[in-house]
Amino acid sequence: MRVERYATNSALIKGNVELLQKINSALEDRPYVSANFAGLICKKAADLLFGEEPMYSAGEEGSPEQAAIDRIVKNSSLNLKNYETAHGNAFRGDAFYKIKWAQKFRGSLPESIDPYRVVIETQNASYVFPETLPGNSKEIVAYHIAIPVSSIVDGRQAWELFVESHYPGYITEASYGMRPTSVIDGRVTSWVITAVLKKPENQIETGVPIPLVVHVPNYALDDSWEGIDDITEHRGILAEINHRLTQIASILDKHADPILTVPTGVLEEGPDGAPVQKAAYAKVFEVLGKDDIIPQYVTWDGQLESAFKALDKLVDILLTTSELPPVALGKENAGTSGASGLSVKYRMGPLLSKIGRKRQYFDAALKEVLLIAQLLEQAQTTTSIDYTPTIPHIVFNDGLPTDEREQAEIAQIRTGGKPTLSVRDAVKRLDGLTDAQADQAIGRIEDDETRVNGTVDASIFNETGGAA
Repeated sequence: MRVERYATNSALIKGNVELLQKINSALEDRPYVSANFAGLICKKAADLLFGEEPMYSAGEEGSPEQAAIDRIVKNSSLNLKNYETAHGNAFRGDAFYKIKWAQKFRGSLPESIDPYRVVIETQNASYVFPETLPGNSKEIVAYHIAIPVSSIVDGRQAWELFVESHYPGYITEASYGMRPTSVIDGRVTSWVITAVLKKPENQIETGVPIPLVVHVPNYALDDSWEGIDDITEHRGILAEINHRLTQIASILDKHADPILTVPTGVLEEGPDGAPVQKAAYAKVFEVLGKDDIIPQYVTWDGQLESAFKALDKLVDILLTTSELPPVALGKENAGTSGASGLSVKYRMGPLLSKIGRKRQYFDAALKEVLLIAQLLEQAQTTTSIDYTPTIPHIVFNDGLPTDEREQAEIAQIRTGGKPTLSVRDAVKRLDGLTDAQADQAIGRIEDDETRVNGTVDASIFNETGGAA
């Protein structure tokens, strides 16, 4: 079940130990050790996709179209939403953006203070139920957002389902009374409708010829709109890694306080005939000959060396199947010592291919989101609009650290050794200064040069007999 998969993977990437113990029921009676590789897989995907903000281009710099895109992106804090969406998309497999015309504080403040504007939101995928064309499970024609809300009525818990349906050009709203029919771990997983409280009769015109909801699959196949997440296929190996960790911990715990064996005669019989400890037992023993038994602890390594080798192999398999090269994790012997940025990028090939696959879906979705936002603003605003709705061009960064020395060497080669950066810009970039601060710093540098080297009048080089 799609929604149940969302919930299970959400718990996995959050490191929910109780859930992991249930997945590995054979270990419930033992101390459980887990490593949150699921969370790592999802975070790496989000980091490389939106760790750096993409550039949105809709025309020449300073054009009305570019200004409109910049304003919409800024007002919606779009890059932060993109990062959160990419993280959720990795473990759910699906993500949804919703575009609306609303006040930021939803009517709590007067319109003069909080005017209506285009708002881009991320919609919890668990509440979204797409409607597809008959016979074409890839083509979504409407989105139904169904949100269950709990309240207390006459001392009892009551449930109401609010449904917002998005169609091309309009939205309908409805509400239903319902009661839960299945509860798992304190969470309701299914309901039954008991009454229609509000029928979806009135249509709210949007003025936009497409639904105001956009779907972003993590990646998908050609037979369904549903996306495929990055976690479900690895549940078995994730469980086995945690199983190995737990077994190794169990072996180490069992033998942290081992039994001591001593030579015969160290323990003497007491009045009741039972062996008792001699006074010298806790201090020192005399060993007379080479054949005498030396006191020692009874230990069993539990094939720990093999267990650690198996654990390393499992981790390697997980990293391979999840397209996470060791260099991406900074692991020891990952081959980064003294490596250039380009060589590190080559070693990141599998992960960059994975990110490129995800980026195609986000590129198409964000273009649609920003186009819908422009169309909605033009349809709903009462003020004049001075731009033409435009599908923007989006440039994504690869998320990798930049080897600035390598970039400088490449620039030097391509420009034939000509300067590519002014002193002022270099000081600003290196020290994180403003224009005024950079000017002051350059002034102090020039003063130091004058004090140390003195002032040289360049005109002396133009006099007859001067320097050649």
